[in-house]
Amino acid sequence: MPPRTRGGYTSDAPRRRPTGSERRRRVHLREVDPVPDPDLVEHPQHDRDETEEVFEGARGGPIDRSILRSFHKHVAAKIWLGEDQAPLKLVNHGAKLQLWELDMERSRIYETVHRSGLAPLTSCSHRVASRPMLSAFCERWQPESTTFHMPFGEMTITLDDVASILHIPITGSMISFPQPLRVDDVNALLVELLGTTDVEASLETEQCRSPSVRLLWLRDHFSTITDASSDDDIMFATRAFLLHLVGCTLFADKSATSVAVVYLELFRDLSMVGSYAWGAACLAYLYRQLTTATRFEVRQLGGYLTLLQAWIYEHFPEMFSSPDMSYTESRPRALRWRSHVIPDSLQSVRERLDRLQISEVCWEPYVDHRAEHPLPDIAWYSGCLKCGQVVEPYHPERVLRQFGYIQTIPPRPFTPPRPDRSILLEQYWERWTDHVLTDQSRGRRCHYSGSGESVPEYMAWYDRISHRIVQPPQLRSGFTTDARSSLPSHAASTSDTRAARALTLLRLVISGGREQSVDVFWGALNEAHGILAGSDETSASHSTPSPAPASHSTPSPATLPFFSPATFVYPPAASDDPSPLIVPPPPASVAPPAASGPPPPLIVPPPPASVAPPAPAPDSSAPAPDSTASTTVYVRAKRKKKT
Repeated sequence: MPPRTRGGYTSDAPRRRPTGSERRRRVHLREVDPVPDPDLVEHPQHDRDETEEVFEGARGGPIDRSILRSFHKHVAAKIWLGEDQAPLKLVNHGAKLQLWELDMERSRIYETVHRSGLAPLTSCSHRVASRPMLSAFCERWQPESTTFHMPFGEMTITLDDVASILHIPITGSMISFPQPLRVDDVNALLVELLGTTDVEASLETEQCRSPSVRLLWLRDHFSTITDASSDDDIMFATRAFLLHLVGCTLFADKSATSVAVVYLELFRDLSMVGSYAWGAACLAYLYRQLTTATRFEVRQLGGYLTLLQAWIYEHFPEMFSSPDMSYTESRPRALRWRSHVIPDSLQSVRERLDRLQISEVCWEPYVDHRAEHPLPDIAWYSGCLKCGQVVEPYHPERVLRQFGYIQTIPPRPFTPPRPDRSILLEQYWERWTDHVLTDQSRGRRCHYSGSGESVPEYMAWYDRISHRIVQPPQLRSGFTTDARSSLPSHAASTSDTRAARALTLLRLVISGGREQSVDVFWGALNEAHGILAGSDETSASHSTPSPAPASHSTPSPATLPFFSPATFVYPPAASDDPSPLIVPPPPASVAPPAASGPPPPLIVPPPPASVAPPAPAPDSSAPAPDSTASTTVYVRAKRKKKT
């Protein structure tokens, strides 16, 4: 019998193209079957690009590509190659929620919102989101594992974090709805559930150019309805408020002005709104937004950024947070922190995370919160989270330290099934108690609370499969040896080259943030001035150099340790005796400008009143001083000082 090939055809028979059903069956089996043993599977040889070649064996990139298989498309890969980018544009609607508040005149609407479990979202949203901080954490998000890859291991936002930070339900029915909606379906849904006319619905969808409505349109049409209105109007306004609420918080998209009408289907029966797992859907949606933002060409980040920002405040309180001293544990943990913008640059935050130590992390931040909200059992669920057409894996076994357990080497992350298999996903989610980590899978608890322990072989494994350092060493802030060698030649004669070198020098220092001392900035400015002036402090370019006095000696900018401000060696303190300012002469290659007339008089301001000038020696041959000119000089200097 002739041998069969991989495609199922004999070697003697001619090959035929597989049918569509055969291709679909192959995709189906590849997505839902369990992942085989990595030692036995034969990985396909895909096309390799320049990024993959550079990362082969690089210290900052993953050596074992079996986990982060799409890392060559990641923004961190481009940063490692020197292609930096600006901070992401953030979609945050914290201020818009205050434009539609539920006061005493709208108590009937508030009662329905309170029963839905979404009432905490009306007060816990942060008004301000920090672009450098959130962008730096987004650069560490890895889509395959749905975790942040920190220098010491993986971390992620768990269902326990969602429940503690937002106080919204994380158990219940999985959020599912048909996608996509046609224009006629959108208009019909607006007419049926919001009571608008066909003309109003058509005009709004045409203006949005998508199956969405503007947040402003919802406020203009329904924010004026009170308890004195009819029952139908109150019902329409309640649905509109809930749609506006989830569009500003849980499902904030990149349009920054609208919300998808498909979510309105979830509010058809207002008595069933509280039965949905809103927290799980919010987490799946945020996972997807982080995954999308890891691509280098993406410049915007959506999702509920209050959840992400509060999670950073909770686990890194010494680095970024600003606590609110009036907070009580009965309120959502998002209200524990004051939202503020990190004054540092993106590169500065990125380098701070590269130097982050395991002792600087708060692994169990909700110890004081457990009396009000104990650890939910569903936080140990290992499976998929779903929000409509978004399906994302959830791996608590990769972040055991966040639950107080010793971190072990986790199994390979699984590939989620297609969103159209919603029935199987919902059945899997409804039986979540059968898919939580067992006591054996959790392992042992840490010897000390919040110690962040791991097994001895974990870090060696993690170093092979992860990208621990984002900022490449040759592009870090400060004057390192590698950075100096990449600058243009200091002895260049053209002005363009000197300007390029000076700007590169200043960029390296400015990107270091405000943590550096004044002496660091002074040294950089001094050297940049020498470059632009065409001089070189390290060479004997001046014919008559005038060294500064010993009491005012400062280290050369070439020897200043800019990389770590903590190791900066400050110059010796200056003596009390003032020393004259010595200005070096211009280089010999620079010719003085041609004189077109008599040189202007040199105006020298008088010394301060506390320092009396030395009396000049009498000279009988010198002409008598002009009192008018002397008075003019004094008046000009005094007027300049007053200004």
